[in-house]
Formats: sequence, C-alpha cells, structure tokens
Amino acid sequence: MTPGRVTFKTMTTEHLNDAVELSRHVGWPHRREDWELMQSLSQGLVVQEEGRVVGTILMTPYGDDAASVNMVIVDAAMRGRGLGRKLMEEALTKAGERTCYLVATQEGLPLYEKLGFVATGKIVQHQGMAPSADAPAHVSWGEDGDHARLVALDCAAFGHDRSALMNSLCERAKFAVIRDAGDVQAFAAIRRFGRGLVIGPVVARTLHEARCLIDFLLADSAGEFVRIDTNESTALGEWLIRRGLAHVGGGVTMRRIADEPKVEIRSHQTYALVSQALG
Repeated sequence: MTPGRVTFKTMTTEHLNDAVELSRHVGWPHRREDWELMQSLSQGLVVQEEGRVVGTILMTPYGDDAASVNMVIVDAAMRGRGLGRKLMEEALTKAGERTCYLVATQEGLPLYEKLGFVATGKIVQHQGMAPSADAPAHVSWGEDGDHARLVALDCAAFGHDRSALMNSLCERAKFAVIRDAGDVQAFAAIRRFGRGLVIGPVVARTLHEARCLIDFLLADSAGEFVRIDTNESTALGEWLIRRGLAHVGGGVTMRRIADEPKVEIRSHQTYALVSQALG
C-alpha cells in the first residue's frame, strides 16, 4: 500500500477525540478530560494522514525558562518515516531557549539522545486500590486563600514557575496541606485521571511530610484506584508498595539544556509528579 500524504497542524480541541484513541492504542489511560487539561496549557502539534491523526506532541511552557515536552505518540503503522523526529524538532523550535524536560520510554531514548537530551533519573509508577487507613491528625484540607502559597511552594521545589498549571489544578484537584503557625509548609493534590485518581504533585520539606500527606489522601480515597508517579531518588517506592500500590512501570527523566544547571539547595522537594507528562 502506498503511504498517504501527511500534514502537520497545530493541535486544537477538534483533534482531542482522535488523540485519546491514539493514546489508548499505545496503552496510556488518558481520558479526553486529561488531554484537555494538557492541551489547554500547551502548544501542540498533530500529524494527519488523509485527515486521520497519526501523531501528537505537546510543548508545555513553564514561564520563559522551562518546558515539558510530552504526549509524543506516533501510530505504530506510521513509524519508521521520521515523524517522531519531525514532531520533536517542531516542539523544540517552539520551546526556543527554554530548558526542556521529558520522561522517556526505552523506545524513545535513542531519538531524544540524538536531539541533545541527557538522562537525569528514573520515574517509578505505582498504582492500586487505596487502603483503609487513619488520616494523620496534623494534615488538613487546603483553603481558598492558600493558592498563592501553593504556587510558591511548587516553584520552590520544581525550580520553575508553573503558576498556569497550578491555576488549572486548583479547578480540578483537592489539596491536602501541612501548616506551621498557620502557614502552609507542604501540600499534595489529588484529582481524577485515567482509570481513577492520581496523587500529585506532592511538595514537602521531608520524606516524613510527604508520606503523611499521601496517607491523608489515601485514607480519604479508600477503595478507589489510585496512581502515584515519583522519582526513584525520593525513596518512596518501597513504602508505597507496603501501602498496596504496586510498582507497574515508569520512565527515564531527561533534560535538554545548553549549559549545566547550577546546583541549588532547595527548601522543598517534589515527591510525586503532577503526571509523567507534566512533571
């Protein structure tokens, strides 16, 4: 069969139903609502063959200095034609001088390395039915007036301004917080995603705080399907397994930057991601 003509177009909401189907074909659980969140924050592209979406990519900017490259999918029947590389090159052009982050599958690693990305760590995905548990007494639900503080803590942990993302999460998620003298010092979000719920981001000063926040949200979600994506370096993995959330996969974190980043001592750490796509 002669390959059809392909075209590259800016992604719009009109493409999202096809994007959902494409992501399902590669085994990803994203609903249309999950795609809508990411597309609303991003500059995206689709590849179409005879009007059918056969490839996607999103570049999600975080301020003027960083971006996540995500939802890189090419239909299995269209691989080997350089579409993945073309999508990546277009996304990187949109990103400009920003430091770019992504989470790679083993299959995608060779392409990303050729484009200047370097591996920086590993993401481990945990999921399962939330166990019944006692909620830690010093954790509480966030309040309407906490939003600016949550944005500031996320920036302190992630290292870049993600206020647009945090604004969107505030419309979709519930937040658990830990306060000191009335001021929020750590938080975790939970929202609908994929097959059930996802916990993230989790931003805290210590591993103990992160575990308490997660326990609070698991207690509130007992019996529901929950997913958490965390960096291997956080040492949450074995604890999550003991909580009944099995390790089911993950990916390789990568970064593309012209210069080595400065070593920073941060007051807070991101213990669980918003998602593998958004970091």
